[in-house]
Amino acid sequence: MKKLFIFLITFYLISPCQSQSKYNDIPNRYHSLLDSSLIKAGSNTQEILKALNNVPKLQKEGMAFLISYMPKRDLTTLSAEFILENVEYAYKAREKYPWCKALPDSIFFNEVLPYSNVTETRDPWRKDFYERFAKYVENETNLKDAIFAIANPINKEVNVEYNVERSIVDASPKEAMEEQMATCTGLSILLTDAFRAVGIPSRLAGTPMWTNMRGNHTWTEVWIDNEWKFIEYYPKDLNKSWFLADAGKADPNNPIHWIYAVSYKPTGQYYHASKYGFIHLYDELGPDGIPKEFQEYIEWEKENSEIDEPYIHGVNVTQRYIDLYRKSLDNKKLNDDEMLAGFVIFKDNDLTNSSSRMDCRVDVFKGDKKLILDSRPVPPTI
Repeated sequence: MKKLFIFLITFYLISPCQSQSKYNDIPNRYHSLLDSSLIKAGSNTQEILKALNNVPKLQKEGMAFLISYMPKRDLTTLSAEFILENVEYAYKAREKYPWCKALPDSIFFNEVLPYSNVTETRDPWRKDFYERFAKYVENETNLKDAIFAIANPINKEVNVEYNVERSIVDASPKEAMEEQMATCTGLSILLTDAFRAVGIPSRLAGTPMWTNMRGNHTWTEVWIDNEWKFIEYYPKDLNKSWFLADAGKADPNNPIHWIYAVSYKPTGQYYHASKYGFIHLYDELGPDGIPKEFQEYIEWEKENSEIDEPYIHGVNVTQRYIDLYRKSLDNKKLNDDEMLAGFVIFKDNDLTNSSSRMDCRVDVFKGDKKLILDSRPVPPTI
């Protein structure tokens, strides 16, 4: 029966008459990709076809882009209703906001239109976030102002704070809001989705492991002034954060220490800073390519977890962060009697557990005199 079903789908796809009508108003470059996606969809093919056929003409290419590069996990499970609502509200943002209307299709399709970031649960967040965050950018015309109009109040709007006690690392917006907490990955997903909801191009970025072997981190990037700049859930400014020094010491010769950005469209490499990304990297590099202290952990995860084949695509942006860090040092030349110091505060003697790290203010005294420093609290990594 399964073979008959696959045969019928294949016959439908290769029939010249059907192909002509099925892909009306869609550029030819998507046709073979769509054929492949419809076969991968299996028993969910009718839902994917319904989304493709029912989308308005002006949204056809965007829908074709999503389906052409959609992971198999989504092709086999997502409903037409889910996909259509996502596309509808992404195009609403494009029509409403000047910064989105001015985007080239390549950026809009890849960094505004997608319904997901990494391995999170596929929530129908788009309509809720469009309605939830529209009020913050209603009167904005400048893109940078719009970015901070979202980033500054987001934790109050969604009532989610950083907390390593969350149940999963890659929490979806709904999951994070239900628990009212998330790690850096969950917070970055929230922020990226909020940006996308109002037409601001955004994507996740992160590293599997810092070169100091003290952990990893995930954050958000936005497309502004024709380039990518980073921002955090607790924002300071674009391209400014506590982690820049760590990112600036990334090793361009070692994929474990690269900085990756997410791409919906395939890039020829994977995003190894996501859930199980380190494990996929281990399979690529072999035991000699992974620090010994992590090998036992990875082997345990492989034996005890259902790990999907890699499907999150990535871009190596390591050199950009190295260059940003070096540029930041140009403005921080020290006198002979000065030195740079970084502090990590722990609430107990367990220096290996990220949950022991504290987000707090540090005051430095010289005798009885308190020195004036940039003592902005530094969130712990995970």
